[in-house]
Amino acid sequence: MNKIDKSIALFKEAKTLMPGGVNSPVRAFKNINGNPIFFEKAHGAYLYDADGNEYIDYIGSWGPMIMGHSHPNIVNAIKMQAEVGTSYGAPTGLESNVASLIMKCVPSIEKIRMVNSGTEATMSAVRLARGFTGKNKIIKFDGCYHGHVDSLLIKAGSGVSTFGLPDSPGIPEELAKLTITCPYNDVEAFTKIFNSTKDDLAAIIVEPIAGNMGFVPGTDEFLNTLRDCATSSNSLLIFDEVMSGFRVSLGGAQEIYGITPDLTALGKVIGGGLPVGAFGGKKEIMEYLAPEGPVYQAGTLSGNPLAMAAGSALLKLIIDENPYKSLENKAKTMLSGIQKLMFSAGIPFSTNQIGGMFGFFFLESLPQNIQDVSKSNDKMFCSFLNAAISNGIYFAPSKFEAGFISYKHGDEEIDKTLEIVEKIIKNRGIKK
Repeated sequence: MNKIDKSIALFKEAKTLMPGGVNSPVRAFKNINGNPIFFEKAHGAYLYDADGNEYIDYIGSWGPMIMGHSHPNIVNAIKMQAEVGTSYGAPTGLESNVASLIMKCVPSIEKIRMVNSGTEATMSAVRLARGFTGKNKIIKFDGCYHGHVDSLLIKAGSGVSTFGLPDSPGIPEELAKLTITCPYNDVEAFTKIFNSTKDDLAAIIVEPIAGNMGFVPGTDEFLNTLRDCATSSNSLLIFDEVMSGFRVSLGGAQEIYGITPDLTALGKVIGGGLPVGAFGGKKEIMEYLAPEGPVYQAGTLSGNPLAMAAGSALLKLIIDENPYKSLENKAKTMLSGIQKLMFSAGIPFSTNQIGGMFGFFFLESLPQNIQDVSKSNDKMFCSFLNAAISNGIYFAPSKFEAGFISYKHGDEEIDKTLEIVEKIIKNRGIKK
């Protein structure tokens, strides 16, 4: 069992300085009744905390560490750029380089705008959709988290569900009325809502592979229905691929499903681990943005050279390696091994994975929406997570978050993970 005395002390200090002691709620470990781990460094498949403990990392900074932590190509790219300037507030060729790499992999993106976060990407995409269509309403889906945007923080997943806050104070009722929510993967419910909304529907926004209610892929029927309905009503279909983009395949979820969205929100990977976001899509829609069009969006640090240098290095790596089949096989080996151990102990457990993105649930069958995920056993999850982290396995500290495996996870890390899970089960570390 790892001793975390320094993490405990650091958290105590942080709580006097920041709300809840963190700068993003899920990090507080509140829902698993634990103390967050404070990290000092990372390399390859491993994290190292303030107490010197080593952890096999299955979060990967929520996605961007697809090629492992501290990859020398990315570190060198950041160093070289830092030596000549960290920010200019002006254009650089790096922006066009990253844009070209993204557009090479994601054909639905004909033009792109760099921003600073996934939240900013979805916020801007929704504003553009409203401006382009001249309509007002948005349909989103229960459990899909699109960042802390006022109009999208309605029945969101991830941290909102973790803390039992289906909606957030601070969102005006008038604005909330413009966002209509619908159960995920429910074609019948969506069709009914769509038919009552389509005349003033600016956009349908969805995580095609949801990563904020655990890991729940959309069904083919569900996602194709969204595409068909958006087209029929002259509304826009927005794929939020902030988490799935470059994590499940080179072309993201839209490549896997063979569906072309009108707009796509990206983040995480395209900055190589630095703060970044982007949204892009059809040329005629994107040209409705200022300075070419009337919809305004701006940001001093948008496309900043450090993030672009890191993102360029990472995108080149994954284009060259195309690691997705390897990542999926690694995730499947690890998850099927855990599932076998759980089944042998009579513990309900289901898993799923696409590319390097995965999820597991203390349920007999895979969930199809956030309502199913909410029914999974909290006590089992909480006890398992705490035991895993205490023994050097760093899984996401919320059942409403997806996990990620990296190219640097090998047989040694997977075998060690399974050994620790077996040890936890034998020591009755999972409370029923």
